[in-house]
Amino acid sequence: MTGRFPIEDVSPVVSCGRYPAKAVVDEPVPVSARAYREGHDALGCNVVWAGPDGARRPFTRMRPGEPGQDRWHATIAPDAVGSWTFSVEAFQDPYLTWQNAVTKKIAAGQGPEDLANDLAEGARVLAAARGLVPAADRPRVADALTALVDTDLPLAQRVDPALALADLLWEHPVRELVTVGDTYSIWVDRKRALYSAWYEFFPRSEGAAGGRSGTFATATERLPGVAAMGFDVLYLPPIHPIGRVNRKGRNNALTAGPTDVGSPWAIGAAEGGHDTIHPDLGTPADFRAFVQAAAAQGLEVAMDLALQCAPDHPWVTEHPEWFTTRADGSIAYAENPPKKYQDIYPVNFDNDPEGIRAEVLRVVLHWVGEGIRIFRVDNPHTKPFDFWHRLIAEVKAVDPDVLFLAEAFTRPAIMHGLGKIGFTQSYTYFTWRTTAAEMRAYCEELIEAADYMRPNFWPNTPDILHESLQHGGPPMFKIRAVLAALLSPSWGLYAGYELFEHVARPGAEEYLDNEKYELRPRDWAGAEAQGRSLAPFLTILNRVRRDNPALHQLRNLRFHEIDNPALLCWSKHDPETGNTVIVICSFDPRIVQWGNTTLDMPALGFDWHERFTVHDELTGTSYDWGQRNAVRLDPYLQPAHVLTVRRPTPPTEPQPAGAEPADLTVADVPDDLSGGTAPTTPATTTTPATATAAATTPAATAPATTRPATTTPATVASRLSAARSAAARSSRSAPTAPAPKDDRWTS
Repeated sequence: MTGRFPIEDVSPVVSCGRYPAKAVVDEPVPVSARAYREGHDALGCNVVWAGPDGARRPFTRMRPGEPGQDRWHATIAPDAVGSWTFSVEAFQDPYLTWQNAVTKKIAAGQGPEDLANDLAEGARVLAAARGLVPAADRPRVADALTALVDTDLPLAQRVDPALALADLLWEHPVRELVTVGDTYSIWVDRKRALYSAWYEFFPRSEGAAGGRSGTFATATERLPGVAAMGFDVLYLPPIHPIGRVNRKGRNNALTAGPTDVGSPWAIGAAEGGHDTIHPDLGTPADFRAFVQAAAAQGLEVAMDLALQCAPDHPWVTEHPEWFTTRADGSIAYAENPPKKYQDIYPVNFDNDPEGIRAEVLRVVLHWVGEGIRIFRVDNPHTKPFDFWHRLIAEVKAVDPDVLFLAEAFTRPAIMHGLGKIGFTQSYTYFTWRTTAAEMRAYCEELIEAADYMRPNFWPNTPDILHESLQHGGPPMFKIRAVLAALLSPSWGLYAGYELFEHVARPGAEEYLDNEKYELRPRDWAGAEAQGRSLAPFLTILNRVRRDNPALHQLRNLRFHEIDNPALLCWSKHDPETGNTVIVICSFDPRIVQWGNTTLDMPALGFDWHERFTVHDELTGTSYDWGQRNAVRLDPYLQPAHVLTVRRPTPPTEPQPAGAEPADLTVADVPDDLSGGTAPTTPATTTTPATATAAATTPAATAPATTRPATTTPATVASRLSAARSAAARSSRSAPTAPAPKDDRWTS
């Protein structure tokens, strides 16, 4: 421990500060710490934070959390890409200590003689405060100080101006015995690092005909269709020359026919390696034109970074030491028993780590020079972690906008470790979470890791066709899309999903006639014209994502109770804009499911009794909702409600007198301000209205509760006079009429 006050359990901190936490530009980043002190004097805390330029950002005071926990909270919003720093400071707050003492003593009936020392202490604090507040507010402080020391004034007139400074001196406090905590770092990426919608296609399949590969020019024709669905990242599998030695045939056959195109992940041939374009796709100029055409459609191209080689890759000849030699003198090919990949040689990073790192860095920066700022990294968990840690840092030192997506379906510790050492996003276990309970538990795990691991949810990939899609029919394709798109701020899918492609290779969790090994041109326009395409539905999902800033975040994901295990209910709320989205999704693609929600109203920005309107973005229907609501989901119509919340218009008529804040009593004043008291708008004592559910299922009624009025320094000052004359008076509350029943309650 260093300093006067303990500062513990600071967040966000990754691995005790060994790695930076993660955020994106303008993302609200919660900062918290546990700080406490001896005795009853008031403690205050604040965050000191600085940007990549080293300049400190404005003073940010922390607010106390749950009483008795000594936890302090603040939110910062970094506004530039790069490395940020922050630390927590704790300090003695003499103004809050004085305010607490004076308020209690006056409420207890003490007079000026009893308060002589307290008034003198208040004058000392205000004298110190004059130099800390903005120039425009200094006359207020000076006037309050003058009144406080004027013994000719009645007690109320002496102390009222000083107590009225509560909000000002909260933002500009007198700080004594300041203790400075450790400094930690946050790496801030551009916004696409957190919020993105990915679409994967093979350029060689777009425009392919007669066994002849498509090109970048023909693939350009598909770009408007992808953009129209609302995707913003176009991910390309490897575009490099494909090895001819041990080339695989269709469906991973060991022997390739004369026209088989091979797997793009078997990288390298006589034409070149990782820094070369497959000649069938076009020239470097064609690639640059493709990237520019994608940008014109609002699409950013992401490239695959697969650090493996075909047997005829130039590295095999030029650097045989970069590979593993077996006892018989042959180079080891990739294996994942029982699977064998004779067409791929893994790189052995231990044989020449410096030489390999320098070459990979050269390759990555080559593509950065070609306009690529996003890399999807193939199997990063099979390469050394120190290699990635150093490489990613070196790339970001050249261009901090470069992002890396880790394709690592492996043990949780490894996936989390990749996020800590620098990977921007991560594939996840989303595909294999197939019940509402599993999905909720997994997402709650991801929220806990939000400071360093950003998830990207994919319903399918060229390698993965889950059995739920094989057998669930079109409703399941909708269900998985809703879950992926609206639970995670980043999601993606592989081409063919919108055509409900679902036929698997027997006994495998992958596609039959897999596009990894053959050309698969598709009639996109024909399918859409005949109503056989999910593209319109995907377009709606991406529009909803784009239009609702609450969906651009991960930390704000909250789950709500619903009494049917086949249904999942969650929300995302953005306090800055007030935007709120509620989703209820069925996991059952076959039968109608009913459920009754119990919403966590404060998580939505409402009090428990309030009612509001929700608008279903999938059906265009609006409903009147409260805490408890009945829902009915038919998978053959829409298997989910995607509800945007429309808040009631504030009343323009004056509120009844009975709703005014209650008068102050001695009991209202906190006994201990060592945890601080933050000024907030005082809340009235109310009784929530009863909420009833829909008529077609048993009604559910919300229990009535009473919420006590909130006491803050500002409240204390405004209610002090009434306290003197009625110290024993109890709080009163205005009855609230029950909400009228509405036939639209049932969805």
